[in-house]
Amino acid sequence: MVDNQNPTQAAVFDVREVTFRYREVTALESLSLTVQRGKRIALLGANGSGKSTLLRVLDGLAFPEKGSVQFCGEPLTEKCLQNPAFAYNFRRRVGLVFQNPDVQLFCPTVFDEVAFGPLQLHWPPEQIKAAVQKMLEELKITHLKDRSPHHLSTGEKKRVALASVLVVDPEVLLLDEPTAALDPRSASQMIDFLVGLRGAGNTVVTTTHDLDIVEDIADECFVFQAGKVAAQGSPAEVLTRQSLLEQTNLLHAHRHIHGTGVTHSHPHLHSHKH
Repeated sequence: MVDNQNPTQAAVFDVREVTFRYREVTALESLSLTVQRGKRIALLGANGSGKSTLLRVLDGLAFPEKGSVQFCGEPLTEKCLQNPAFAYNFRRRVGLVFQNPDVQLFCPTVFDEVAFGPLQLHWPPEQIKAAVQKMLEELKITHLKDRSPHHLSTGEKKRVALASVLVVDPEVLLLDEPTAALDPRSASQMIDFLVGLRGAGNTVVTTTHDLDIVEDIADECFVFQAGKVAAQGSPAEVLTRQSLLEQTNLLHAHRHIHGTGVTHSHPHLHSHKH
């Protein structure tokens, strides 16, 4: 039972004073934040701000040199993940989709790729077959099932990578720049999918520097700068703070030439509505 007086008990992830470095480069510095169950979170920030590193920490692929991370009230450490029971439970409940799908895809066919997770979880063959078929249909990639993932377009690869995670029905989805490098049609399809997660009960953490999609995919935002949280709030609250967005390199000035021939620059923020 969750104690309403102690909100961290309702947290999927509780990150406290985490510092992480790549050799001499500090990616996260004394970072603290909480991800509540069932929330859709957007991690906003320019490239190199630390948001992708945080996803790796949350997925147990990297471990902080200082600070602590808890998953559903239990420590998330390298030692804990060496425990088969803990690791099985964690990998079943949490799934990460990388920004670059080529990092994630390694099986000879799309069908094998989507079936890999269920195989590792020792599902019965008939259950695996049915789950894979359902996921291929949901993401509209059934026609690709016998193709090599490495011969697909970037948009197709991203859908395969997403299917390989969703097939085990994780409670928590960690999505790293899901619309990056996609053509407009593929990006729109991905956004539609993310919008469809609303009300599904999943906890979704998405990194992005694309402000156009934030209101559609998130209930709450954390703005990253130099490995720290510079601001936190609802999409409406964050997107109206122009000085914050400029300071964190999320808002840029566009130059315009008017009919009179006069050229000037001013910041732009566009919103999509689905």
